[in-house]
Amino acid sequence: MKPLTAAKKAFLLTFLILVWGLSWPIYKVTLQYTPPVIFSGLRALVGGILLGIALLPSLKKLNLKKNWAVYSISAFFNVALFFGMQTVGLNYLPEGLFTVLVYVQPVLIGLFSWWWLGEKMTVRKIGGLILGFIGVVIISIGGLTGHVSVLGIVLALATALSWAIGVVYVKKVSNRVDPYWLVAMQSALGGLVMTAVGCGYEHVSSITWNGLFLSGLAYGAILGIPAAWLAYITLINAGEASRVAAFTFLVPLVAVLSGTLLLHEPLTVSLIVGLIAIVSGILLVNRSPKPVPNTKEKSVGQGS
Repeated sequence: MKPLTAAKKAFLLTFLILVWGLSWPIYKVTLQYTPPVIFSGLRALVGGILLGIALLPSLKKLNLKKNWAVYSISAFFNVALFFGMQTVGLNYLPEGLFTVLVYVQPVLIGLFSWWWLGEKMTVRKIGGLILGFIGVVIISIGGLTGHVSVLGIVLALATALSWAIGVVYVKKVSNRVDPYWLVAMQSALGGLVMTAVGCGYEHVSSITWNGLFLSGLAYGAILGIPAAWLAYITLINAGEASRVAAFTFLVPLVAVLSGTLLLHEPLTVSLIVGLIAIVSGILLVNRSPKPVPNTKEKSVGQGS
């Protein structure tokens, strides 16, 4: 994939962070009118189908016979496991604590990218990832109360792990599949599984088909899943996965800020402190080290 220009990268990162950040308060309202698992499945399934319809002119790039395993693995980790465990896990932990645990993901991506993709890992990058995670902890500190369930902790960490594995896997196979069809297929397949599971344990009749539910579903099916994942995969494939992942530390910040503006949740000093930590961490991860001149080689060259 061609390197992204600075302007295009900035646009995609801004779009991704805003869409994912705004999804938290939007889905929080929508879930008052729908069972959670069915809703998670429907927004992925509908999003995958819509994107697939838009991609029909490039149907040859789907290459289903050759790439079905890639689509299935990606759907399993990035949709079925990720959304499934996230949806269930939120029932067992306060939202703030769950968010903190899930956002171990960028740190895991940094490690997995080092092990599996051969990306360079430095003390500076590790420090930046840890600092960004600390920022998420500070921002979410207001939600670190309430009943703490061991099952909820396990589900939150498993959510982070599945997301990290899925992202690194997508980066690993990026030269084998068309990224647009990958997003469409992982969304449709994963959404189909989630919807089926939801219909088995929940009741479709519990859905209130009002404007708020349909708006939330449309947001997820158009922006929240297919459009945001296209931006994410484009960024991941065009650069280091660990560097892109570091920017997702901003998602909880946008989620809390949007909750403050849209749902009138309180604005706290921890937001400012957390923002400083997150931005500092992102700068550390994405800062390019200055080249060190090879004085030894220079002196040898002068002496020959």
